[in-house]
Amino acid sequence: MTTWFISDLHLSPARPDMTALFQRFLQEQASHSEALYILGDLFDAWIGDDDTSDFAATVQAALRQLTNSGVPVYFIAGNRDFLIGRRFSETTGVQVLPEPSIINLYGQQTLILHGDTLCTEDVSYQRFRKVIRHRWIQKFLLALPLKLRMRIAAKLRASSKTQKPLSEAQLHIMDANEHAVREAFVNYDVQRMIHGHTHRPKVHHHRLPNGEMAERIVLGDWYTQGSFLKVTAVESQLITTPLNNDNY
Repeated sequence: MTTWFISDLHLSPARPDMTALFQRFLQEQASHSEALYILGDLFDAWIGDDDTSDFAATVQAALRQLTNSGVPVYFIAGNRDFLIGRRFSETTGVQVLPEPSIINLYGQQTLILHGDTLCTEDVSYQRFRKVIRHRWIQKFLLALPLKLRMRIAAKLRASSKTQKPLSEAQLHIMDANEHAVREAFVNYDVQRMIHGHTHRPKVHHHRLPNGEMAERIVLGDWYTQGSFLKVTAVESQLITTPLNNDNY
């Protein structure tokens, strides 16, 4: 059997090519798998589970079709879609997991997370994250009228840098800190970690303080390609698929 992992799709109405690829992936690959894990930033901006747009309905319907087929889908919030809540879960059948979570992946304990907490060199972002993730701040945001939240989301998308590849300078500051990575391995007593957020798909190997080696798999973004991690009982493979994005 196969388990799939994806992250940093940043789906939005402005990029129908990404949404189309996501739908094909669910239908052609994920539908034949044991499970799908979405490790954050499925959306470029999620304004709340009461979003009534056609775009939101399309994505949720695609996920519901997959979960109805018997494939479990798990979600960990990213920095762009942390307002996903109970209604989204009920509508799609997607199970929202706490961050981080440890799963038994074909006999190996594996730490899964979005990955932004590992980017400790981005001090300003870490301060912002602490504030915006506070439950009272989230309650305040969700209490705003839907139309206002939709206008805010539209402005965020219009000014967002996530609709095109990030610069090397941006990638550097948002990369995972080596000390934070090793600390996570030690604190959670695992030797494999899977995360996204840094937009640098690669398999890293880290030597832990006890001398043992640990594996960290970083998922890619979907700006110029589809990026997937395929895991079986015998191997893991990072895969990319071209996007039909000639007009973007």
